[in-house]
Amino acid sequence: MEGEGEAKTCQQWWQIFGDGVGRAWQPFQHCPIATGGRRIYRSYLNALNFFQASIKHQKICTGEDKIKKNDYLKRRMSEPASTDRGKKPPPLNGRRALPSNHSNAEENDVPEMDAFGLIPRGFNPKDYLRVVDIRMFNEPNEINKLQHHTDKYYNPKLIVRRGQPFQIQIDFSRPYEPEKDQIWLEYLIGRYPQPNKGTYIPILIGDVLKPGEWGAKITHKENNSIRLSIMSSATCIVGKFRLYVAIGTPFGIIRTHRNSATDTYILFNPWCQLDAVYLDDEKEREEYVLNDVGIVFHGDINEVKSRSWSYGQFEENILDACLFLMDKAELELSGRGNPIKICRVASAMINSKDDNGVLAGSWDNLYAYGVPPSAWTGSVDILLEYYSSKQPVRYGQCWVFAGVFNTFLRCLGIPARLITNYSSAHDNNANLQLDFFLDDEGQVDNKLTKDSVWNYHCWNEAWMTRPDLPVGFGGWQAVDGTPQETSDGMYRCGPASVQAIKHGHVCFQFDAPFVYAEVNSDIVYSRMGKNGSQVIEKIDTTHIGKLIVTKAVGSDEMVDITENYKFQEGSAEERLALETAVMYGVTKQTTQPTTYQPQKDVEMDLQVQKAVVGSDFKVTIVFRNKSRNTYTATTYLSGNIVFYTGVTKSEFKKHSFSAKLEPLSSSAFDVMITSAEYLNDLLDQASFHFFVTARINETGKILAVQKAMVLEMPTLRIKTKGEMVVDREMSVVVEFTNPLKQTLENVTLRLEGPGVLSTVKKEFRQIPTMSTLIWEVKCIPKRPGLRKLIASLNCDALRHVYGELNIQIQKP
Repeated sequence: MEGEGEAKTCQQWWQIFGDGVGRAWQPFQHCPIATGGRRIYRSYLNALNFFQASIKHQKICTGEDKIKKNDYLKRRMSEPASTDRGKKPPPLNGRRALPSNHSNAEENDVPEMDAFGLIPRGFNPKDYLRVVDIRMFNEPNEINKLQHHTDKYYNPKLIVRRGQPFQIQIDFSRPYEPEKDQIWLEYLIGRYPQPNKGTYIPILIGDVLKPGEWGAKITHKENNSIRLSIMSSATCIVGKFRLYVAIGTPFGIIRTHRNSATDTYILFNPWCQLDAVYLDDEKEREEYVLNDVGIVFHGDINEVKSRSWSYGQFEENILDACLFLMDKAELELSGRGNPIKICRVASAMINSKDDNGVLAGSWDNLYAYGVPPSAWTGSVDILLEYYSSKQPVRYGQCWVFAGVFNTFLRCLGIPARLITNYSSAHDNNANLQLDFFLDDEGQVDNKLTKDSVWNYHCWNEAWMTRPDLPVGFGGWQAVDGTPQETSDGMYRCGPASVQAIKHGHVCFQFDAPFVYAEVNSDIVYSRMGKNGSQVIEKIDTTHIGKLIVTKAVGSDEMVDITENYKFQEGSAEERLALETAVMYGVTKQTTQPTTYQPQKDVEMDLQVQKAVVGSDFKVTIVFRNKSRNTYTATTYLSGNIVFYTGVTKSEFKKHSFSAKLEPLSSSAFDVMITSAEYLNDLLDQASFHFFVTARINETGKILAVQKAMVLEMPTLRIKTKGEMVVDREMSVVVEFTNPLKQTLENVTLRLEGPGVLSTVKKEFRQIPTMSTLIWEVKCIPKRPGLRKLIASLNCDALRHVYGELNIQIQKP
């Protein structure tokens, strides 16, 4: 082995291979530089795969030698890949042989020629089978994207779903001969690919594809081309893979050069029974994976409102932006095939609280240097801005966090839906109790009252199996990107099994006690006695989590899913679930029976008239005296302008009166609210909380009731001009009439429609009172079918003004 041209018999080569590649290459480090020995040895040290056996030697050997070499080939194809050629890996800390691999975007250099040893003079790779071209069938109307339900993605590369075969065609320099030629495929992801991490995947061409396992077989052969059917693993990493075709020669391995056009995105597959996110209903798959427009339900339980939200998971660069989120979170590539890990990491990355994630939240009605949450019409602008700037986007509130999270999940192929919980508890200590303290006059003491009831709160549900939990707790999992409380040191929540929450099994990860408290807490009204004791005046067990809703499958209707989270209030099942939750560690504060003795023969109710912003309305307090006694009630009404989270900004109305309650009768008392009292301090969601307390003078007992209300907002009117056909220009017209008694200033309009037009916005300096604004936008639709246009208006005096229009785009 001293001369570079020394011939070797097949048995000698096999002896070198069998003794180990390291020793086979060792002599070359001492060869003269002229022979290329040191260069070859360095190449060995940095080789991607230490060895794939020679085609020629495999052909020469027969019998046991040939079997041994076939086995050796397969074994060596599974050896770990090295780091980049010419690049030193980052310093290691002694814990691992290779640095952690948590970036889909980074990649290593792969040698196009991997020599087995010293290459003899006259060797020309062009003398062997060469790959001329690789056809990926990646057009939206071609077989791969159609069969994998990825034809809607605005992405020129191949996008497939795992656990399902896809097709590629390889064109060679001459006809492929299986007896003479040996080829295999290599899929790589990340910078330090390793077979045991699922980041380096060699695929030999076989005769049969096994369901849910990596493999390839020839389905068609013609002239110099072959068509391959490739099966990916149903548990493989979700991300962007690089593809190489490798060809064996007697002197080394020839690979195709790095070609980004052959990159392949592999996503979760709800259509594959072996995938952890498999969903068996086709209509639900179309809704929870393929629908790119959703509905956000907001308002309050007495006045449910809805608005459309553009998820836009198929829009240009959104898939790359979603993969970037996992890179930013430094989630190991080997963990990106697990939807549980992805949801857990993403719930932290959606908010910026502790990791510079996507959205910065703001609940104080101050939105300097950013976009007010109410102005967003969808997720696309938010994700693209974050992908571009790498800095948190300002600003978001719960429905914005939930909308962006839904886009992320659906984009990767995880079935997801947006949930709204009306009268949602924010219980700081998760004791299933919200404490409202009353002062001596029976009014709520805002200094002592720290818990709050959100008019509504939005989170997400993601569909997946939960092999980490007992059987029966898979299916819908609650996940929440809104930063409320920390979990394992970060602001995140879930995934928590909805089934576990309903049955009180809050011991199962992740964050089930917090979600359980959001939908099951009691409101306790109490006051401080003269001796310092806490006297409970009223307990409301039904106000929290009274209505939990989501969008219906295939329509914009609302579906009540409250029973998915809790049993009927007061039922035996509900009590058993509560006892189970307490057993598993949820704190339930108990009170002595003597402390709580409500006034049972008098009831009080509160009714609030519906009204449009800028108008007057009335509040009605109704007493029902069910006894034969005459009572007098000293009554206090407090009207507060609040954030939708239930936190008070200011008290704008105080009113007290004495009510005479006749026996066995009802009495109603009206209180007028004028626009002048609330307009100057009105917040963006026009939310009010009214608290009414009444002391029955004859018994000293306290009655208490509260109600939230949201004023009606004006709407935007949208209409179209011209024919609505793909690739032909049309116009969209947005109209708005200012209903207020003041001029609106610095008004911003936004308009978008997935598949029709990207987000456009326009600013208007003023809109005088009762005047009408008309804005016309020209666009060229790109996608046929039923589409939706969504518009929003925003200014300091008026927010949460929306409009939408369903349109049918025809094929040309």
